Amino acid sequence: MKVAILGATRGMGRALARLLAERGETLFLLGHEPQDLERSARDLEVRAGKGTVGTAGCDLLRAETFAPALEAAERGMGGLDVVVVTAGLFGTQERLEADPGLALRLLTANFAHTVAFCEEARRRLLARGGGTLCAFSSVAGDRGRKPVVLYGATKAGLSYYLEALDHKYRAQGLRTVCVKPGFVKTGMTAGLKPPPFAGEPEAVAAQVLRAIDRGTPVVYAPGIWRWVMLVIRNLPRAVMRRIGF
Repeated sequence: MKVAILGATRGMGRALARLLAERGETLFLLGHEPQDLERSARDLEVRAGKGTVGTAGCDLLRAETFAPALEAAERGMGGLDVVVVTAGLFGTQERLEADPGLALRLLTANFAHTVAFCEEARRRLLARGGGTLCAFSSVAGDRGRKPVVLYGATKAGLSYYLEALDHKYRAQGLRTVCVKPGFVKTGMTAGLKPPPFAGEPEAVAAQVLRAIDRGTPVVYAPGIWRWVMLVIRNLPRAVMRRIGF
């Protein structure tokens, strides 16, 4: 597979890129920090033991970088089969409420610009007869909850967007994979107290890779979060107002 990844320099994106490299897939990394991109590319080349991993600048807060980055990926790999989006911003609800500027950046990057990037990827994949678009949403988007009012809203919007793409374009060859991680121990969650069922990046990456291979529309990782969120989605609103989850 020829895979372009936005967000492969850290966390779950890095773990997924390493798995892809180790099994010999062709990779192209997109991101906004040149030094991190280069370090990650060289690491993946060693793990793959062959070929060159290309890189291009792409910043979720700068929509004008999306098309050139994906064009570079297509040109560098001689095609495009899979686009993966793991990049995004995070902030606690308290911090976002105290910093409107940060809140606006998060809302823009995690929803509006992630969708805009996915739209650019969708057009390119469909022009080639289809492919797989995999984007990382979150269980935070499954139900409106006190601790993740703003972050959860962005992920809810992204999840519904990916579901609608699946409904509209599956027959034309576009497979969408919406990844809904629970709490995963990455740099993004550093400093937060891990809840029960906290996942490790490598285990989550293995689940995501299986979903990409199979074209699974939705994957919860770790898998137990599917059942946790089933319960949460069905709690009465009066109960949700009282609990802190």
